[in-house]
Amino acid sequence: MLPVPDFDAATAYPEVGVLRAALAAGDWPAVRRLWDSLDWAGRGELAHAAGDVERPGETEHLVTVLRAALQADAADPAAGALLGRHLIAAAWRIRSGARAQYVSGDRFARFHAELRRAEEVLIEATARNPGNVTAWQARVTIARGLQVGLAEARRRYDKAARIDPHHLDTELSYQQMVCPKWDGSWELLHAFSRERMLAAPEGALNAVLVPVAHLEHWLELSEEEDTAYLRSKAVRDEIYEAAHRSVWHPAFRRTIGWVYVTNVFAGIFSLLEDQRAAAGQFAALGPLASRFPWSYIGRDEGETFMWRRSMAINGAAK
Repeated sequence: MLPVPDFDAATAYPEVGVLRAALAAGDWPAVRRLWDSLDWAGRGELAHAAGDVERPGETEHLVTVLRAALQADAADPAAGALLGRHLIAAAWRIRSGARAQYVSGDRFARFHAELRRAEEVLIEATARNPGNVTAWQARVTIARGLQVGLAEARRRYDKAARIDPHHLDTELSYQQMVCPKWDGSWELLHAFSRERMLAAPEGALNAVLVPVAHLEHWLELSEEEDTAYLRSKAVRDEIYEAAHRSVWHPAFRRTIGWVYVTNVFAGIFSLLEDQRAAAGQFAALGPLASRFPWSYIGRDEGETFMWRRSMAINGAAK
């Protein structure tokens, strides 16, 4: 029997579990040792973990720990980035994932107020540590939520890219900004995604930007158009090129971020009805799952993952 999907980042990345334990214990020195031991991809994963804390009681405790760390050292790079990311995630939960026309004025007001709180924290964090990639990545996300425009979002993106030119989290944040649903266009979206894929070393995670862009485009099409879009030779060729530059490349490694990347390719191969290719990605994942792309493909991420996995395995066996 196939395992149920596991969406807990700590299963794939033990560093997340270490962070949770240290924060729960209020052990800031342990948090800093962990932060200092990681690269920017790892620190970004810690920031996502801080954002995922949403239970009453745990949230208050987390904010207390992070604000105490900042009070002790206003220049602490980990405290500023983690607190900012937590406040951004809290803001987005207020807004919800609905399209703008379905979000009430009151929700938008509270969403923007929470984002401004996060922005205050992160302005201070980037002022004191201009090379804090995690804080700049968070500010790219804020730029989208506060609708400050493409030029300002690009300025923030460039600040991070000067430090880490292939930081996938920052690229994914800016990629959302150049989607038509925010401030961009399909031309900008696909051009940016391809540019960053080709700029990254072969075997790197960054090629996932190309299938993500196509998933964004596919989602906006009607039922009559979406199948034809994915089956077009140009789109399929780009997706397979991206796979050859990442998940199918001999240099591909299971570094932090690989679970997200592999889920994206599993999802897009499934939509392409290339069950053999999809099955290969599901086999690599085992039970490890990410919310995206399954949140785009079906109503329930877990059920969609399992259904698509079964189709892939059965289809590959024929």
